[in-house]
Amino acid sequence: MSLSKDQVQHIAMLARLKLNQDEYAESVEKLSRIVDFVDQLSQADTGGVIPMAHPLDTAQRLRPDVVIETNERDRFQENAAAVSGGLYLVPKVIE
Repeated sequence: MSLSKDQVQHIAMLARLKLNQDEYAESVEKLSRIVDFVDQLSQADTGGVIPMAHPLDTAQRLRPDVVIETNERDRFQENAAAVSGGLYLVPKVIE
């Protein structure tokens, strides 16, 4: 699938890119090659492939789920401009 200059201009506008006239020809060619490659990849037979999150069959090493920090909320809130009931109060920004 080959992209047209108009399509590349639209893509450049969406990406907020300023391309001069000389760069459009090169961009059309490069983007067309990328689209052709994606088309080629989509034609690969993946019917027997099981989806996976990682190519290696390993388990995630997990640390013990223990509390290692103390609750210092009151100390942190001493620096706050406004606090009520353990919550930070902030100015209303949406009306």
